[in-house]
Amino acid sequence: MRARLWRGQSVTLNNVLLLEDDILFGESLQDLLEEACYEVVLCRNGQEALDATFEMKFDIYLLDINVPLIDGISLLTELRHSDDGTPAIFLTSHTEKEMMVRGFCSGADDYLKKPFDTDELLLRMKALLQRRVYVCDAYGTLRLDHQQQRAFNHDKELDLSVKEYALLSLLVRHAGKVVTKAMIAEALWSASQSVSDGAVRVYINRLKRALDSMTIENIRGVGYRLVS
Repeated sequence: MRARLWRGQSVTLNNVLLLEDDILFGESLQDLLEEACYEVVLCRNGQEALDATFEMKFDIYLLDINVPLIDGISLLTELRHSDDGTPAIFLTSHTEKEMMVRGFCSGADDYLKKPFDTDELLLRMKALLQRRVYVCDAYGTLRLDHQQQRAFNHDKELDLSVKEYALLSLLVRHAGKVVTKAMIAEALWSASQSVSDGAVRVYINRLKRALDSMTIENIRGVGYRLVS
């Protein structure tokens, strides 16, 4: 979420990832959502949407199913396998029950068939955002809010990028154990991206600077370990 000055008042905006390959419909829906005080990133294909999730934090996903490169169901399945619990609504022209079942089985929270009433969409989005469950991990002085993707150390929020948060989350889940470079690459980058050891070290070093009471040990040739 981010704040914007709206008619003289500071308004907190929820970030929306909108996956829609119909240009006219997508832009019309983007305009509607922005009028309703949402911050919208519009993606034309599934790969673009997947890359966007690595670059910034979203509060809700609105996904079409039949889109190029990676379809909406495969995209959400991959995100859920990566422990991404962001609320998701499918917006699709599919009317058959089997596709709806596939959508919910992939991890969707809701499913709207086109054409749909835009007021109904806004109400469903609001309901999902209001009833989000905040799942946290804690280790030592660290606390991680996975729903908002926010990290706190000594109750002070850390200024982390999306990849830095994903790396810290991985280290906390395996605290005291070795996290291999392969595990880090899988958590921080998509399967289509090549990853160097240098790139991993960059994010490790950034986390080391952010953590003042914990140590990230380098297990030479293998990976890293978080210890208190």
